[in-house]
Amino acid sequence: MVMQIVCVSRGTYGGGKELAQKLAQNLGIPCLSREEVTDAATRSGIPVGKVEMAVMRPRPLSEQLAVERDRFKAFVAATLAEKALSGGVVYHGRTGHLALPGVSRVLRIRAIMDAERRTALTMQRLNVSRAQAVRYNESVDEDRHRWARQLYNVDWDDPAHYDVVVSLDHIGIANAASALVAMAQLPEFRPTPACKKTLEDVLLAARCRLAVGDEPRTRRVDVRVRANGQRVFATYPPRDAAVEHAIVEVLERVEGVEAVQCTMASTNILWIEERFHPDGPVLGQILEIAAKWNAAVELLRLCPHGAGAPGDDEPESEPVSNAAEDAGILEDESIERASRSDCSKTDSGMTDTMSRLLQAGRAGERRTVCGDAPELLQGLDRTASCSLVVVGNVYLDRAESVRKRMTRELGAQIAESLRVPVIATNELEEQYLFGARHWIRLVGLGLLTASVFVLLFREQTAVLEFFSSRQLGHRVVATGILAVVVPLYALVYGTFTQYLLRLLKFE
Repeated sequence: MVMQIVCVSRGTYGGGKELAQKLAQNLGIPCLSREEVTDAATRSGIPVGKVEMAVMRPRPLSEQLAVERDRFKAFVAATLAEKALSGGVVYHGRTGHLALPGVSRVLRIRAIMDAERRTALTMQRLNVSRAQAVRYNESVDEDRHRWARQLYNVDWDDPAHYDVVVSLDHIGIANAASALVAMAQLPEFRPTPACKKTLEDVLLAARCRLAVGDEPRTRRVDVRVRANGQRVFATYPPRDAAVEHAIVEVLERVEGVEAVQCTMASTNILWIEERFHPDGPVLGQILEIAAKWNAAVELLRLCPHGAGAPGDDEPESEPVSNAAEDAGILEDESIERASRSDCSKTDSGMTDTMSRLLQAGRAGERRTVCGDAPELLQGLDRTASCSLVVVGNVYLDRAESVRKRMTRELGAQIAESLRVPVIATNELEEQYLFGARHWIRLVGLGLLTASVFVLLFREQTAVLEFFSSRQLGHRVVATGILAVVVPLYALVYGTFTQYLLRLLKFE
């Protein structure tokens, strides 16, 4: 069983390293630094130095360096997951918890210190002047901000990404570590079977991504890999279509992989439901949009608390030990196990929906999230190429008014997190497709637009005389007409143009 996973995000000479080392000593688990991971990645052939230099520059990464950046992210994820599964780890560096997407039960700590104290420590350790120390700290902190933004699309300083922010100005390292030991042993940060499975999925996906990068034929491929059990889902851009067979061969050779699903796509559409309906109209609408955008469709089943947990196709968790050391977490795991069992008895429709997507060549990843908005947001990849999020029927056990409100709130949180359009399933046809109603509107608006043009050209002499009159009354009336007619005509013509471009698939 996996032990504690603790990630300490630290600044330059801010005491975070010492805090992590003391915390690891008190917990009796290994301590791992970012520098150790970086050195190991460099020895494995990943040009971490080049990636770091490119990230610090204020221009986008080249395609090749973007691929190397993803390889490094996979290396960090594999290293942390291996350490965690082998007994636990305390990692200190730059937002290490973001390298484990979807993994709960991680204690996320941010260690900070007053700027003056940091400056004094920098002057002492580097033997530099105060001005040099200030510039050094500011430069390194700015680099960390850019690194977190480039790799994980987050603000490093946002306290929402941490469970606790520890100021080391008025508390010693030893006392802070003692307090954090007690926090790490709370039920919220103790391991569960679901957490262990998610870690195993992260590890397998990271190993697959590294295997693709190690193979000469696929080294330059921009591939995204996710794992669910022993199934691996890979998505690659159209420019790499010639090496699809090589990608599949490489992934099938990775230990622990039983099935590989490879999809060519320029972007992704994320579809969220509590129960999927493969025979309903929504799937056809999403497939039509995916075909226009050359997109892969990812399925995410959201099981709110009390409605069942992940696993309509996963085995139930092993029985929980009655040993004394499990006190404080036994009840949580019993609830989780019962919830998973309830979910396994329901047919979510995900398997049949995925089969339809496979037939259409638009299948992406499939996942199940147990929880509410926080758990869902934690598992989302903010760096993935996603053009649209479709939110269907969720919170089905709630009253209609409550369900609609919670669905709207969920959509707003996803839009804020991913910064992509979020739309309800009942709005798909209106916003992105072209049906019979749009034909009627297109024809009607086109006739109205043409009629205005014809009228103006036929009666242009009278119109010019009316608007050029010098009488005060005419001027007031002409101004009022222009103020009303021009915006209305702009609305009609703009809407007509929008429908016409949608019909011609220029979106």
